[in-house]
Amino acid sequence: MTPEVPAPAPGGEPGDGVPEPDAAASAAGTGAARRARTERKQVLLRLDPAVHDALARWASDELRSVNAQIDMVLRRALDAEGRLPRDVRPARRPGRPPAE
Repeated sequence: MTPEVPAPAPGGEPGDGVPEPDAAASAAGTGAARRARTERKQVLLRLDPAVHDALARWASDELRSVNAQIDMVLRRALDAEGRLPRDVRPARRPGRPPAE
């Protein structure tokens, strides 16, 4: 017997619950459009424990979180292949944020 896969919520598709940018707001350049561009995507990533440990050590050496280290590695790989979008936000610098 095959296990049942739960049906998506009514009207549900993968990614539901994640706000989509409003086309009219994007065209108008309103605050909603700016917010949509600054939201970050979430990704579930399964890693070999040894790879995660190596990333964690590397991140610690550079005063980054593992998440920020993965972001940096992906940005470098995209840039090296000429695939980094021109309009991508710059990455945060490692270390503590500047005092305000």
